[in-house]
Amino acid sequence: MRLEAGQTAVVTGAASGIGLAMARRFAAEGLRVVLGDVEEGALRKAAEELTAEGAEVLARTVDVSERDSVIALADAAYDAFGAVHVLCNNAGVGSGAEGRMWEHEPNDWAWAFSVNVWGVFHGIQAFVPRMLAGGAPGHVVNTSSGDGGIAPLPTASVYAVTKAAVVTMTESLYAHLKAEGAAVGASVLFPGPHMLRTGLWESHRNRPERYAKQRPRKSPYRTLDQYEAAMRAAGQEVRFTPVEEVAEHVVDGIRADRFWMLPAGEHSDRQIRARSQSMLDRANPAYLERFILD
Repeated sequence: MRLEAGQTAVVTGAASGIGLAMARRFAAEGLRVVLGDVEEGALRKAAEELTAEGAEVLARTVDVSERDSVIALADAAYDAFGAVHVLCNNAGVGSGAEGRMWEHEPNDWAWAFSVNVWGVFHGIQAFVPRMLAGGAPGHVVNTSSGDGGIAPLPTASVYAVTKAAVVTMTESLYAHLKAEGAAVGASVLFPGPHMLRTGLWESHRNRPERYAKQRPRKSPYRTLDQYEAAMRAAGQEVRFTPVEEVAEHVVDGIRADRFWMLPAGEHSDRQIRARSQSMLDRANPAYLERFILD
């Protein structure tokens, strides 16, 4: 599709990080932007920044794990602007799980799935029927991750499983849209190719009580700065991809109707080849061995 002034883009998880970068990039193209986020203070600040930059902005607090909350976001977007052309289901959380999979708390899985998987599905159900009914070209972008979307990082297995589900959901969405002959496309986004400075590391700050942990963590949550310092102390370089680069990749991908919004990267390409070859050879997943020993 062509991105044009006067169109409307909806972004969840829009108060910071990748979401805010995408909203800012869409605004630079002249699109009106609808910002959805669970964190009210950060959302207000983001909306004020974009408005000051000349964007036409609608900001609404939304909990994507709640279907009614996402439907309310869609109602507000259509009431304000009459149409939605781009939908970015971007909101996501880390699970806070520790230890081996069989030691995880059920609430770690329930919370991560409610946001990372159900949140994407709620966005699809709330917006896509209206986008199709409008008849205009449109696009849906669902945010996955190399962790799970390509191959799992077993030390973050809950997150990996949810992001693998996002890939399959988006593949299915793509097929359904094609079967309808729709003017709406679909893409799955793999932010990267390197690490990103986002609020995902501190997802626990917004963890709702209904998904509260049932026992104290064995170790405190680690911030991105602490992780980076530990890696450097161990002599390992940490490379970061600017969130603005991810947003540019999204805009280019929408224009090209590119399903796999997957930037080239030595590590990710190696993982794709290794996993695919393992499946073709019916061989055990040797590409996970360095994690199995952890």
